[in-house]
Amino acid sequence: MRTLRDVIAQNPRVLFVGINPSLRSAELGHHFAGRGNPFWRILYAAGLTPIELGYEDDRRLAEFGMALTNLCPRASREASELSAAEIEAGKRTLLKKIRRLHPAVVALVGVSIYRQLFPASVSKGAGLKPETIDGARIFVLPNPSGRNAAYPGFEDKVRWFRHLREVLQSQ
Repeated sequence: MRTLRDVIAQNPRVLFVGINPSLRSAELGHHFAGRGNPFWRILYAAGLTPIELGYEDDRRLAEFGMALTNLCPRASREASELSAAEIEAGKRTLLKKIRRLHPAVVALVGVSIYRQLFPASVSKGAGLKPETIDGARIFVLPNPSGRNAAYPGFEDKVRWFRHLREVLQSQ
């Protein structure tokens, strides 16, 4: 299995943070490459990218002022397979990346990442959060995976990515 390389852009408008790669993403060497994962279609439908990208185009996000990483580098079938030690190490590494890249917004792809980073927060669900990390605003997106039953439909997920676009435009 390959290790996924981060998509890096200095001072990105947004840094997307996934929990960890799927087995398929690790196998193919590209982010959000799982069969049926609509992440790339959602970005385009929400107006975050001017063209529709596929997982094989993940490096092109930097062209649009976007960066992409994962909280934990190890691929798994489900995030629940990650150990507490992996998550703690991932949090430390993520904080260093945020300090180094200086994103305007950190978009956490999945509420579980938010809960890991801000366990004491009373804020729930998707959307703009009151917390910041090194000056970067925090926005929680629904995980685009088909396993995310809280947001079952494509349009349900696109709605939150559109909210993210609005936050980015207001900066």
